[in-house]
Amino acid sequence: MMKRNDLDICGEVLKVARGGAKKTRIVYQANLNFKIVEKYLTRLETGDLLREEGGIYVTTSRGSRFLEQYSLLINSVSLV
Repeated sequence: MMKRNDLDICGEVLKVARGGAKKTRIVYQANLNFKIVEKYLTRLETGDLLREEGGIYVTTSRGSRFLEQYSLLINSVSLV
């Protein structure tokens, strides 16, 4: 199995948060720990890809566009 890179992890966090998710759910479903998830949540919030509303993280419309483009990229790479 290949090691995940930052883009892969960001994509997983955004996928988990599409319908809204607490930090604990993101940690478990994205297979991260609480220390690491903080770095990604901060980075994604700063980039306006994710927002936090009362302890619930939600993927923004910009985050959804990122996921669409990321998916296209991953699928085109796997065809090569």
